[in-house]
Amino acid sequence: MPDKNLASPSIPRPQELTVRALTAIERFTHIEAVSGVVLLLAALVALIWANSPIAGSYEHFWNTQLTLGLGEFKVACSLHFLVNDGLMAVFFLVVGAEIRQEIHDGALANFKLATLPLGAALGGVLVPAIIYTLFNHGTEGSAGWAVPTATDIAFAVGVLALLGKSIPGGIRVLLLALAIIDDIVAILIIAVFYTSSLDYIGLVVALSGLVLVLAFQRMGISKAYAYILPGAIVWFGLLKTGVHPTLAGVILGLMTPTSSKPTTERPLDTIGRTFHELMDRLAQTGNSPQAVAAPLKQLRQAEREILPPVQRVQAGLHSWVAFGVMPLFALANAGVSLEGSSLEDAVSLNVFIGVVLALVLGKPLGIVLASVTLVKLKICELPEGVTWAGVGLVGLLAGIGFTMSIFIASLAFPDPALLSTAKLSVLAASGLAALIGLIWGKLRY
Repeated sequence: MPDKNLASPSIPRPQELTVRALTAIERFTHIEAVSGVVLLLAALVALIWANSPIAGSYEHFWNTQLTLGLGEFKVACSLHFLVNDGLMAVFFLVVGAEIRQEIHDGALANFKLATLPLGAALGGVLVPAIIYTLFNHGTEGSAGWAVPTATDIAFAVGVLALLGKSIPGGIRVLLLALAIIDDIVAILIIAVFYTSSLDYIGLVVALSGLVLVLAFQRMGISKAYAYILPGAIVWFGLLKTGVHPTLAGVILGLMTPTSSKPTTERPLDTIGRTFHELMDRLAQTGNSPQAVAAPLKQLRQAEREILPPVQRVQAGLHSWVAFGVMPLFALANAGVSLEGSSLEDAVSLNVFIGVVLALVLGKPLGIVLASVTLVKLKICELPEGVTWAGVGLVGLLAGIGFTMSIFIASLAFPDPALLSTAKLSVLAASGLAALIGLIWGKLRY
């Protein structure tokens, strides 16, 4: 009987538990390769839907109101808001956690490496803005100077995933870091140039949520569900402040601890000790659920503690984001109607040309020029495994502006005709940047 229990496949060995935990992050590459295809298919479905005979149902569906109520207290929002401002915060949480991990012990762990994405992102904002302004200075279209400054992280990462494992990991990290900084800059641009006023009460609410997160961390609280409430407070505070609430995900991801809480015994030692204790109990009592419940619980806890919180966040949410949040995001935002877009007048034509050239040429030009300047001046250095061809690939994929660019356009152009033209130009530029990026990546890698 004891030998039979020792061979039971239902009881994992310590080595199996360790390997299962340590390979969780490695499995992400397989998820992303497929999720990139799913993401692009969702975008294609949205585009066809929004330009089909039933195009009206697209807007109607995403504007469907959802209401959550408790007594007289009710909160209502549209499906589109739920996806863009709610679920996308989870995506940014995962991205923020990845950046936090890289800053701790990865490709951004020293000052020279961390400086590169910051400088490249600023170059990728300034050059497109200048190119756009050259075509639209002094016209009605000048208000859209910030439209081509943004990078759509979700689509850029999805397109990069289509290139598969041949792409060095450092390129993905650089793209993520650059895109995060890029979007933060875009959000600051919105707050400064496209927001009439900020609600400072909301800022106080957001800061109180962050203080609560820090307090929980100091108290050693490691259960993920405990941070749902303070995270929601941060999200609501940013929403009330007037900035994009998905920034809450980035902030919380960057605040995620990079090491597990200290214990008197290492998790691997706990696994070994508990495993032998479990075998002893099985030998004495057989397959009694009551006898093995406590050791099994300790095994699961020890397996969990092998990975630090910053990696557990990624492991726990990555597949949900890749196959749930990101495709929904594409489906809700890629449905740009081409009806009403006209390039016949000079203003509309200049807006179109300005956006396309700024995203397709300005983005990679600004990113590469800034990177070359910083490296040549020895202010920073390229991440390990990243060549100048890789920096060029990052620059091309950063030209996928999409959602944030469309959002800025909706703030910049009250005129429906110009707004429609701006959306069309963003869509065309993003598609062209993605195509050129894929070709460049295939040729270089």
